[in-house]
Amino acid sequence: MKVTDLSGLPDGVPAHLQNQGVEELYPPQAEAVEAGVTEGRNLVASVPTASGKTLVAKLAMLSSIERSRQRGRGGDGNGTALYIVPLRALASEKADEFAELERFGLDIGVATGNYQSDGEWLGDNDVVVATSEKVDSLIRNGATWMQDLDCVVADEVHLVDDAQRGPTLEVTLAKLRQRLPDLQVVALSATVGNAEAVADWLDAALVDSTWRPIDLQTGVHYGNAIHFDDGSQRELAVGSKNQTAAIVEDTLADDGSTLVFVNSRRNAEASARRLASVTGGAIDAEDRERLREVAGRIREVSDTETSEDLAAAVEQGAAFHHAGLASEHRSLVEEAFRDRLIRVISATPTLAAGVNTPSRRVVVRDWQRYDGTAGGMQPLSALEVHQMFGRAGRPGLDPYGEALLLASSHGELEELFDRYIYADPEPVRSKLAAEPALRTHVLATVATGFATTRSALLEFLQETLYASQTDEAGRLESVTDNVLAYLDRNGFLEREDGGMTATRTGHLVSQLYVDPMSAAEIIHGLEDAGAEPSALGLYHLVSRTPDMYRLYLRSGDDETYTEIAYDREDELLGHAPTEFEEGEWEDWLSALKTAKLLEDWADELDEDRITERYGVGPGDIRGKVDTAEWLLHAAERLAAELDVASTTAVREARIRVKHGVSEELLDLVRAENVGRKRARRLYDAGVETRQDLREAPKSTVLGALRGREKTAENVLEGVGHPAPSMDDVERDEAAIPEDDGRDENRAQANLEDF
Repeated sequence: MKVTDLSGLPDGVPAHLQNQGVEELYPPQAEAVEAGVTEGRNLVASVPTASGKTLVAKLAMLSSIERSRQRGRGGDGNGTALYIVPLRALASEKADEFAELERFGLDIGVATGNYQSDGEWLGDNDVVVATSEKVDSLIRNGATWMQDLDCVVADEVHLVDDAQRGPTLEVTLAKLRQRLPDLQVVALSATVGNAEAVADWLDAALVDSTWRPIDLQTGVHYGNAIHFDDGSQRELAVGSKNQTAAIVEDTLADDGSTLVFVNSRRNAEASARRLASVTGGAIDAEDRERLREVAGRIREVSDTETSEDLAAAVEQGAAFHHAGLASEHRSLVEEAFRDRLIRVISATPTLAAGVNTPSRRVVVRDWQRYDGTAGGMQPLSALEVHQMFGRAGRPGLDPYGEALLLASSHGELEELFDRYIYADPEPVRSKLAAEPALRTHVLATVATGFATTRSALLEFLQETLYASQTDEAGRLESVTDNVLAYLDRNGFLEREDGGMTATRTGHLVSQLYVDPMSAAEIIHGLEDAGAEPSALGLYHLVSRTPDMYRLYLRSGDDETYTEIAYDREDELLGHAPTEFEEGEWEDWLSALKTAKLLEDWADELDEDRITERYGVGPGDIRGKVDTAEWLLHAAERLAAELDVASTTAVREARIRVKHGVSEELLDLVRAENVGRKRARRLYDAGVETRQDLREAPKSTVLGALRGREKTAENVLEGVGHPAPSMDDVERDEAAIPEDDGRDENRAQANLEDF
């Protein structure tokens, strides 16, 4: 099908596609159009990576907006298209990609965080990109513009199978479909083992295709050869190298790049260090200079060993990628890999479901990972491995894609073929019927008035994917009744004569977007807190909630944190378990370790010291800080609602952990462009408040900020200084901080400053 045959789109779209070199649609795209995706028909597209799913989404959204314009609905006649993604990073990437649609008079908006917002400003956009959690939050907080939705696209829809994120996507789609009977739903995935079941659930047409614009060869490397799925073999000798290094070297010889998937952060970092010796010799002078620039930007992100190790690998054309990196680290690595500066990334499996990072070859080095629930190493699912395989090959740059597993014996060779190469991805199964998943969604369903009786609630839940899949009669009803009893018992719901209403507290908990069990834990702790709970006590309280991913206890930690627990037991809120309650006591100590990290951050301990002390990466620190700030915001709102005496203390603890500062810096750190380190340097120079900053001699400010004129000007502008220019200003030598020489040549754009 030629793009000139397309109809129902805004003027100029076919011509724009032609200008981009798209003369004909790929076969799966043509199937989608023939199935009615540009006419408002629901569609499930199970199509391999790089086979044109995003264009299908664009055609659906553009045609829905054009139909809305023709109907002349609402003011300017525009409805709204919603694009749901699983990750924040993917939301930003898609928003950038959709920016090209602005040439057709469309406005693009992106929303991820701030879960207690109605997001009314988003209603001014034609296309909104958001995570499923944000969409769920918008529904809870009554975003009126969502009544104007014409089309919703669910990207990576196979993630309804994910126990953490899946129920939110599932319930959100079910609510939108029930509220908006004419809503067009387009679901996209590269790996859905039971695409027909998902299509049946969504009343959708199905495009289930294996077509790819370039060939993908899959196989297993064993001995000195690659054994392919078609029965052929190709020699790839290992020699003195290990299998991974030999494959990377072979790929470089053909001017290709490689993604290597391993099973842990430590293995990702170790693999990148080893492979840097392979890639380093294949870099020309121009690329080496560009890699030095990327490495410099990586070092600017944080003063940690992780940052330095990553930069050192990047200078040699290699990198690692895992959740312990700061988001800026990951973005820099992904961009340099797409530009083919970095030639190999060693990554944990999270990258497979993330942003756009295709490569010539994908190597799944580790096909097992540790599973604590199973007590040992367990095989990856076929779905996960197929997601990794899908990253191989990029149209326009690669003549083919190649995805390989590694075998160390002939028996393992046969097992890998049976388990992954010849196997289809597992069927997607709903994870909704579990109390942790249902707690938050049942409360939100009642609080928003979506269901006000038990029968109405159960009727709604019958529209979910779980209800269409289950053969366990009565399980969903049983779990729902348990959840309702829990919400009633904790004062979030009231039930009378068959009706259900959310209490004031229940409404607030739903809007705050916290797990009701987290809210119950926080409420009980606040009621026990008195007027002035310590920051550690509050950090420990929120670290005990199911919404906080706590730090693991390493060898020797039990003794260390048991001693801290007894030394500071008067600060810890709520009823403490005893050491004889083994599981509960370990959870208590794990939360205490997490709280101590937060306390160290708020006491201005350097980021590199924190990463060393707790065995975490800079991304872990930011994750814990962001989660603690969110939960403390919820605690602050709950404290005000319950009229307990600790509201002020909670607010102070929240602001301290947000900025990573001691109490005396709370005013100064509120100034624009002043982070924790700049605030400390200014304070030590005698500039203690924002008012002081406006009135201080400019020479003092310049000295405290280590002679950086542009930085000093930006800081003074941020507090409204009438003349922030540093022209002809000499820095006050007495104001120079003691650490001035430590990183004089390093830019200050890192986590500790911002």
